[in-house]
Amino acid sequence: MFEGRHRDEELRPRVLRGERNWWFLGPGGVAKLYSWHLGSDGAPTEDTIGWLGEQGMLRQPRRKNYSLTVLTTTHCNLGCSYCFQNLGQDEPGGTAPPRIAYTRLNSATIKRIIEFTRERMAAAGLEELCVTLFGGEPLLNPRGCLELLEAAAPLGLRYADMVSNGTLLTTVPLKRMYDLGLRGIQITFDGDEPEHDALRVKRTGGGTFDTIVRNIREVQEETKIAFSLRVNVTAENLGGIDRLVERLAERLKTTRCGIYFKIVGDVGIGYRNDVAASERLQQRFIDWNRRALACGFGVGRPREIVPCPACSFPGGRYGAVVSADGSLSSCWETAGKADWTVGSVFDGYQPEEVTEPRWTTCEEDFLNFADADAWQRFHDSVDAALLDDLVAMGRL
Repeated sequence: MFEGRHRDEELRPRVLRGERNWWFLGPGGVAKLYSWHLGSDGAPTEDTIGWLGEQGMLRQPRRKNYSLTVLTTTHCNLGCSYCFQNLGQDEPGGTAPPRIAYTRLNSATIKRIIEFTRERMAAAGLEELCVTLFGGEPLLNPRGCLELLEAAAPLGLRYADMVSNGTLLTTVPLKRMYDLGLRGIQITFDGDEPEHDALRVKRTGGGTFDTIVRNIREVQEETKIAFSLRVNVTAENLGGIDRLVERLAERLKTTRCGIYFKIVGDVGIGYRNDVAASERLQQRFIDWNRRALACGFGVGRPREIVPCPACSFPGGRYGAVVSADGSLSSCWETAGKADWTVGSVFDGYQPEEVTEPRWTTCEEDFLNFADADAWQRFHDSVDAALLDDLVAMGRL
């Protein structure tokens, strides 16, 4: 029905059935469908495809931005057992699993990252830049964060965000980063306070929930930075997520926060998450989204599977992931791992015969799960329900 195309123009629309509506999710946006738009097989008819094309729903938007992810340090002050940057599991009860080698972003590497990025943007014909500050924990090197953002400005820095564990958020450096283009910070919660504090622990021991929530609130009071709250879902924390949403709503400015829920894959060495794509779990996700919407949180609109600008295109055509020492990886999941490097900002990408077996992609984690089809159906059902709820609330 939909013709396949080259990877950088790949069309992977989704047709979802909710309780109240049918939905089409394409590269050009979301459209509500009716029964007459579909054939007996549940797929859009040829006339519907023509109509969707006229509405721009099938057209991949022109890429305008180069996406640059930089690890300002590979060090982290937390000892989460499932972290993909761990090299092994700690002893039972321990809080300091072995991690990837320590490196820290410095001025010389920043200068070369900027030169490399300018070259790559020119080659791709892109005039705007989006930067993600990553780690480790990026705020263990606030000077590196500030220097990188300042150096990126002449390249047409459009937007910068940060992935942080939240324990080191302080208003003074973040105010300066906001002035330099930082607009959003992603923070992760591992369930409600008891479950979170059992898993997201300091490497020196002790929980982090209260510290993170207090820090977010203080930054909300002093800056306009928006927060994206990722809630990790595991077999151990399922029962407390309803209360987590309420607890966060009581303590944070929900209108300045988005929230979403993600299954933790078996990414850490020796870590396993025994969660199956069941109807019960599906209903829990639907209920969590509804609770979050009722509390005033932003809940992102579902969309088609969008290719990642950094890792979905061989050779990093539209983006790059750079570790603190200047080494290149295809994806943030392999950044800082020596066996997965695909080049460096000093020498460029290595030949395809070297990079091809090391090139991984972050696209939709559930595609890497053992039962990918079941997880696809799971996400389709959850997304269809969310779209139904958003339109019922007048938010779509």
